[in-house]
Amino acid sequence: MRNAVIAVVFVALIAGFVTIGLLRKGGTQAARRIGVIPKETQSVYWEGVRQGAKKAGDEEGYEIRWNGPEIETDCERQIQIVEDMIAQKVDGIVLAPSNRKALVPAVEKTYARKIPCVIVDSGVETENYLSYLATDNYKGGVLAAQRIGAVLSGKGRVIVVAWTPNSASTDARLQGFRETLAKEFPGITIIDSQFPNPPTMDKARDVTQDMLTRHGGADGIFACNATTAGGALKALDGFQPGEKKIKMVGFDAWPMVVAGLEKGDLDSLILQNPYKMGYEGVKAIIRHLQGEKVDKQVDTGVELITRDRLQDPKVQELLKSQI
Repeated sequence: MRNAVIAVVFVALIAGFVTIGLLRKGGTQAARRIGVIPKETQSVYWEGVRQGAKKAGDEEGYEIRWNGPEIETDCERQIQIVEDMIAQKVDGIVLAPSNRKALVPAVEKTYARKIPCVIVDSGVETENYLSYLATDNYKGGVLAAQRIGAVLSGKGRVIVVAWTPNSASTDARLQGFRETLAKEFPGITIIDSQFPNPPTMDKARDVTQDMLTRHGGADGIFACNATTAGGALKALDGFQPGEKKIKMVGFDAWPMVVAGLEKGDLDSLILQNPYKMGYEGVKAIIRHLQGEKVDKQVDTGVELITRDRLQDPKVQELLKSQI
């Protein structure tokens, strides 16, 4: 009888240790789920985030629940998706806020429910999140301005294809671009700036065409994200054939703009690393659940890519993670 009691106690202790171990890793297998919510789901850029998140989830045995609005300006839909993830009791959330102000209550709610939330790509106006992983977007704007300044030899007129206000990432790029031109290249003037509304490539093409038509003699273009770069490139394809080449600096690695860079249709691209954002975002949540320290802010890198750098192994690796 005594041996039987000892055996029962031993089994109970082992079961307890196993349970504790599972909880420290984020719960039982059935509960090992992380929600990943992009700004929108149509862009190739966000597919890079998804692939990175999936890779990290596969390595750690976590299910990745991917969901986002169809268009970036649908803040109400993104907020509802955050609410849904909370209701599903996911172990953590990786979120790219489409609006730095509108998403504050949703992020605050994850904090109140003790669900670790990692912010990626674009910031939010609260400190109640686990970590923020993103490009140094201001630096991206600085690099774009310095490239425009160099290829225009410090003189000329440029237009800016901007993005929806209150998107923290693009706001920072535009700020870096404008401030750097004003400080380092006073001979270059921004003659117009418009953003596509609705935020589609076709509308970005339309606003670019409008600015080019109304301001004859533009020397350069800065398009601040993937959608605007694609739209601006489309506009340039049919604009004033035979006249001087307008120098364009774009952002992100959509296949069509990378192909345009290879052909010489645009001058250069500023590249981010969305794959790293998704991968490290998921990993940060898992490390936190295991009791490890997580950095509050991580710079995921930014690169200026010209045509002659396309075959650089580092650039090729970066491109393969996105397209």
